[in-house]
Amino acid sequence: MTTISADNHYFTLINVFTVDAMQQQKLIDLLTQATEKSVRHADGFISSGLHRSLDGTKVTMYAQWRSREDYNAMRNDPAGTQYFQQALEIASFEPGMYEVVKTFLPAV
Repeated sequence: MTTISADNHYFTLINVFTVDAMQQQKLIDLLTQATEKSVRHADGFISSGLHRSLDGTKVTMYAQWRSREDYNAMRNDPAGTQYFQQALEIASFEPGMYEVVKTFLPAV
């Protein structure tokens, strides 16, 4: 389960894909398949969440990894490369690597 906390020190990826609205569901299906068949089996994978924009032009994936090294090892595994190449055929993406600095809860 995704837990967003500065205390866990996970390596966080937030990837924003831009896609034609007619291709949004195809991209979601492709990223789901990649995660189910490859990514979630990689060492160091913690969790991920897939989000779609309401206007149909964006798909965002939030992923947590134990370390940057674990993420890089997954990226170098040929099993996942085919999915990434297919995604780039229908979408562009802006990758982002992050660390959680602070989280906020409602005032009590």
